Amino acid sequence: MSRRRWIAPYLFLLPAGVLFLTFLAIPIVYALFLSVRGTEIADIGPFGTRRETWIGLSNYAEALTDTEFLLGFVRLLAYGLIAIPLTLGLALLFALLLDLPRVRFATFSRIAIFIPYAVPGVIASLLWGFLYLPSTSPLNWLLGILDLPAVEMLAGTSLYPSVANIAIWSGVGFNMIIIYTSLRGIPEEIYEAARLDGASERAISWRLKIPMVAPALVLTGLFSLIGTLQLYGEPTTLRPMTNEVSQTWVPLMTIYRDAFARDDIWLGAASSVLLALGTLVLSLILLRATQRGAVGESS
Repeated sequence: MSRRRWIAPYLFLLPAGVLFLTFLAIPIVYALFLSVRGTEIADIGPFGTRRETWIGLSNYAEALTDTEFLLGFVRLLAYGLIAIPLTLGLALLFALLLDLPRVRFATFSRIAIFIPYAVPGVIASLLWGFLYLPSTSPLNWLLGILDLPAVEMLAGTSLYPSVANIAIWSGVGFNMIIIYTSLRGIPEEIYEAARLDGASERAISWRLKIPMVAPALVLTGLFSLIGTLQLYGEPTTLRPMTNEVSQTWVPLMTIYRDAFARDDIWLGAASSVLLALGTLVLSLILLRATQRGAVGESS
């Protein structure tokens, strides 16, 4: 093999490799470096100066004992229990409905369901925020006409569904497209054989379509899990509209506060590493559980 043919594949991979190193590998290594460092007083006396130094795992210990940081995961769990099942459930439902034979306005429906995903998260949060505010909410306007008390959508028990609703509205279309594409890849002969055997469309969806798009469901579930752990834009945008969303409402908001508001980039880096490790572990657990389930069914 000539040298030119040997080096050609690596030249094609070079741009992707440069982007990977620049925007992923190097920042990860730098975050790990910052996470084990901190500051100390260099000189004794009233004019002592602070300098950066090695402090080991102290930042990790501080992050793991930070009550606000840990409570952010509890709030994230409550949010995820609402957002993830509803997002995946609605995406699967819409995909199955659009895959029915002789369905009308399928193209328009796909575009209409997908369009919210194209709206930036901050813009979507602002749009829904104005719909939630008591002074501008059409729901409260209607309740006022009926002489019923107004509903506080950004307070109390309504806060988590309100925040989750923004992610559901934005994420259903993207997940629906993935599942629908998987459905379109199933040979039509399988459905025709089931119909000849007397199976209804509901039975075909339940017994054939859903099991055969299980890999797509796992993929969308993984995307939803990662998106939940990275929740930041929605509560940050809604924070000026309500007193219920604190500066540390979710872990990423705590990391932002530590790194940029308190100028403690070392603690912020350690918290970021812990969040990334938690995301990786949960993703691996999900993939391993689904793989075991697939192996169990095939055996």
